[in-house]
Amino acid sequence: MAHTDIVLTGWVARLPAAWVPYALLARADRPIGFWLLFLPGLWAIVLAAADVRAALWLVLLFGVGSIVMRAAGCVVNDMWDRDLDRQVARTAGRPLASGALRMRQAAWFLGVLLAVGLAILLQLNGLAQVLGVASLLLVALYPLAKRVTWWPQLMLGVTFGWGAPMGFAAASGGFSVAAGLLYAAAILWILGYDTIYAHQDREDDALVGVRSTARLFASRSREFVGVCYALTVLLLLAAGWLAGLGWGFFGVMLLPVGVLGWQVVRLDIHDPGLCLRLFKANREVGLAVGLALLVGRL
Repeated sequence: MAHTDIVLTGWVARLPAAWVPYALLARADRPIGFWLLFLPGLWAIVLAAADVRAALWLVLLFGVGSIVMRAAGCVVNDMWDRDLDRQVARTAGRPLASGALRMRQAAWFLGVLLAVGLAILLQLNGLAQVLGVASLLLVALYPLAKRVTWWPQLMLGVTFGWGAPMGFAAASGGFSVAAGLLYAAAILWILGYDTIYAHQDREDDALVGVRSTARLFASRSREFVGVCYALTVLLLLAAGWLAGLGWGFFGVMLLPVGVLGWQVVRLDIHDPGLCLRLFKANREVGLAVGLALLVGRL
């Protein structure tokens, strides 16, 4: 049976039949993507928020915004990639690739998602609003990266990590070197875990001409991911030090370091199911980093 990460069981199976293709288009069957988009913003909010009430309000806004914008990004991605998706086992069942939805339906759905995203964005300060609008360009261009560069995972890092500068701006009204280091750490973290994820499609991608860091590094992927994760940790530690966090931050950072190291040791690029499990473990990594930042501020 061909490997796929589409989930048709659980709560998705209880939806009205007409809703299921939209849920799958939004990747609502796989909430890991929402988490991974949300977490860099969470880091920045925890690092920069002036008080608990402000932090909780921003966490709520960024949480809902991540769900909506992750869904919007998936719609854009699938509109660009519907012809390629038909040729890749993991993605052939996606609604646009399979014909379950038409482009017009996807466009209407995208419009609704963007309208909700705009309503959330208007709750933030001016700088965060500017950064939020700028992110739309990244979302639109990301699907093209795999066609023109071997580094689409880096482009995903720039896009998914955008929550770090945006969250910092929303919480503080400005920017700082520590925020820049946090963003750089998010980019490298995403570059590492999305390289693991891309190994699910490595063989199909080679057949259809899609480029990725999984194909570029191939058997050297363990070393590459290890370097990405090591630099991620160093940048996070530097951000915490510049932000004046307490020693608790550095102690709790042992938790995400352990999970990242476990991913590197366990990686088997020939086992797509394992690659998916290792990729999903990054939710725990991101939450542990958020906990470390919180403890460091106490």
